[in-house]
Amino acid sequence: MLRREFVASLAALVGTPAFAQTQEEPGLQTDPGVPFNPDDVIDLARMLADHDFQPRARIPEEWTNISFEDYQTIWFDGRNALWQNQDETPLRMDVFAPGLYFPFPIDISVVENGEARPLRFDFGVFDTTDKFPDLPQDDTLGYSGLRLRAELEKQGIYQEFAVFQGASYFRAIGTGNIYGLSARGLAIDTASPDGEEFPDFRSFWLEKPSPGATTFVLHALLDGPSCAGAYRFEITPGSPLTMDVTAHLFPRRDIDNVGIAPLTSMFQYDQTNRHRFTDFRPAVHDSDGLQIMNGAGETIWRPLANPTNLQISAFVDNNPKGFGLMQRAREYSDFADLEALYHRRPGVWIEPKGDWGRGSVALIEIPTPSEIFDNIVCYWRPANGVQAGAQATYSYRLTWGEEVNYGEGLIVLNTMIGSAFENRGTIVLIDFAAGEAVPEDLSEVDIVVQGSAGEVSSGVLQRNPETNGPRLAFKFEPGEETQIEFRAQLRLNGAPLSEVWLYRWTA
Repeated sequence: MLRREFVASLAALVGTPAFAQTQEEPGLQTDPGVPFNPDDVIDLARMLADHDFQPRARIPEEWTNISFEDYQTIWFDGRNALWQNQDETPLRMDVFAPGLYFPFPIDISVVENGEARPLRFDFGVFDTTDKFPDLPQDDTLGYSGLRLRAELEKQGIYQEFAVFQGASYFRAIGTGNIYGLSARGLAIDTASPDGEEFPDFRSFWLEKPSPGATTFVLHALLDGPSCAGAYRFEITPGSPLTMDVTAHLFPRRDIDNVGIAPLTSMFQYDQTNRHRFTDFRPAVHDSDGLQIMNGAGETIWRPLANPTNLQISAFVDNNPKGFGLMQRAREYSDFADLEALYHRRPGVWIEPKGDWGRGSVALIEIPTPSEIFDNIVCYWRPANGVQAGAQATYSYRLTWGEEVNYGEGLIVLNTMIGSAFENRGTIVLIDFAAGEAVPEDLSEVDIVVQGSAGEVSSGVLQRNPETNGPRLAFKFEPGEETQIEFRAQLRLNGAPLSEVWLYRWTA
């Protein structure tokens, strides 16, 4: 069969989920398939982009009008997982029910022996309580997402490690972590006055792994009003978990504000803004900083903020070595939360592959009164955006886990900000990690402290007996200023001793 016939066959399956009220045997079932080649997904995305965007049919309105409590009363029965009874297959896949925040069904196909077989929708793979409402079922229904599980710590126990659900969102965890921040396939017009566009992963193809495989391959088709795309995920669970991602983008229009490898997280407060909240916990956040290794070899740490007004920062660069939202607070005592367990949430490091050229790492910080709202977004914004009619390809690796030692120099462990004695200015304290390069006599270390405005002291360096690392303290008087950009670093013999600490203070 010719390639164009392959693509036509796939296109005929996209957007037409199979529906079954019953099935002959338990478990997820597939329908007859069509020949499949990974390049077909790229061709399909290109074909979609050559035409006007066509919105997908929504599920019945009754399903999206249910409450969160209603949605919690339906769950997937793990005994129905894909490959559940195939011990030689090292992967299990679960599915999520439609409804609530997920109005569009997704298509899922299983790839085996060069053939893609569509997964048949069957409400019978779910369990419900007697409180689940009686909702209409028709051929617009489909699964809203998928979850992957593998034997990570104990033979015979399949633990989840990745979830794809909602628009182009997906989450993963290193072994021993719990879910926190999310990634997305693409960000379009984030923080734009005209509103943000959220393209969807509308179709997935999961390759059946061979016995003993430790890396799993998932293909995805993205579509939205402004762009179509084809994605390949090579996922290797463990501690940490890695995802090698290749994205082929086909814009329908010129997109200036486009975000490659976007991350979405939550930061409410820590010791930089603790005074604004009456919560009993010392801190509440999924991530506490943005880390960047720029193309010039400089390592940057930017503590996150929960501003009173929307903040957008751009860290201009050429071919960045990496960036990501990290969680450096790793002790239970940092949060004192027995339920959220923020200290076990992973950071995500993004390592570009190939030439990404000029652009900037964008950081958007949105005011939030509560931990239930994600308010932090970061991504790579190409200097010239992406252009209609041209293919843009980006490859990168996502690393999910507790590891924070990317880059060079002593890392920042914590940042604290508060009023000076008798409110005479503001004090900033920065704790750096200990290291063999730190001299016994801290007077040998050069302190660099710079502020874009106001009166800023030169800083004092002391050893913190708790961490055995250096603590930098400086004071500033903002005067009438409402915003000050700070930069601080420790240097030794003219060379960087620590990473660069950046912070935007707002009144």
